Formats: sequence, C-alpha cells, structure tokens
Amino acid sequence: MVHASEASAKIMLRAQMRAVRKEAARKTPDAPELALAHLPPALLSRAKVVAGYRAQAAEIDPWPLMQVLAKSGARIALPAAVSLDAPLVFRTYLDGDTLQPDAAGVPSPTEDAARVEPDLIITPLLAFDRLGARMGQGGGHYDRTLAALRARGPVFVLGLAYAAQQVGRIPVEPHDQPLDAILTEKGYIEVTKDL
Repeated sequence: MVHASEASAKIMLRAQMRAVRKEAARKTPDAPELALAHLPPALLSRAKVVAGYRAQAAEIDPWPLMQVLAKSGARIALPAAVSLDAPLVFRTYLDGDTLQPDAAGVPSPTEDAARVEPDLIITPLLAFDRLGARMGQGGGHYDRTLAALRARGPVFVLGLAYAAQQVGRIPVEPHDQPLDAILTEKGYIEVTKDL
C-alpha cells in the first residue's frame, strides 16, 4: 500500500524530472551517440532479441544503440500496448517498417509483425537512482510487462537516460520493477551482475 505522502512525492518528482529531461535534451543533442561509447561489449555479444522504444517528447533516442545491437546480430523489436492495463507485447521491427498508433497512441509495429520475447529491454524513463529504481510516466506499462517477462525467465533491463535524470532515491512501490543497469551519455551504471 502506498502512503499519500509517497504518491504525492512521485507526482511532484515526475513534474520536476520532465523539466530536467527536457533541458538535458536541449543541452546534449548528441547524448545517444555519447551513451553508445559506454556500452559494454558483453551486451553486444549476448543480446539476441532487443526491444527498444520510439523516443517521445524529450526521451533519449535509443535508435543508434539499437542499430549497433542489430549489426551485432540481435533482432530488433518495439513495444505495443494492446490495452492500457495489460503488459506490452513486443513485435519485430526493421528500419522503415510501417508503424501505427497502439492503445496508448504510441507509434508501434503493426499486428502482422512477428511477436517476440526480448532478452534485453531498453526502457525510457523520467528518473533513476543508483539502486536501479526507475520512474516512468506513471501508467505502469513497463512494470506490468517486466513482471510478466521475469516470471517466465531472465531478461536484462537497461534504462537509457540523460545523466541529469539521476536522483538520490526514487520512492519504490511493491510492483515497481528494477533496472539491471543504466546507460547515460556519461557512463554505464551496473546495478546487478546478471545478464
């Protein structure tokens, strides 16, 4: 159960971090390429199916990272919301494939794209801490999705963010799913040793 004070703290932190992320995007337009320089080689060699996302608003763009992973042999997928209260599904994506708005209005692969289960998920976020806590938009899409995937087997979750999005501590609820690592334009923060 979440206390009212923690829920209120999350609402205020989300508003603050949207502004921080927007400013970081303005100041560091080359952040995706800078982050790529910090990617550990182990992720390149081990990832077989990589799920990224289509950057919205001021989110850091994962596409340069996804292209490098694809060149290393990984299949690329994007999430699709089939309903607002269900886990996301992942469908294969090649550059130039048709996208259509999903249940959340986000451009996603069409239903005829092959459905896959990723072993590496690159997630967008509003804020993170060094313990691997992630704050998203508040809809719970990634938490539901990661809980369902982790119940079936291992999946490595990489938060992609601007370094400015790091905070001291994110209020965590029981359903919140942790990150395994965070990649920013300034470095790679490993939270767990598992891949």
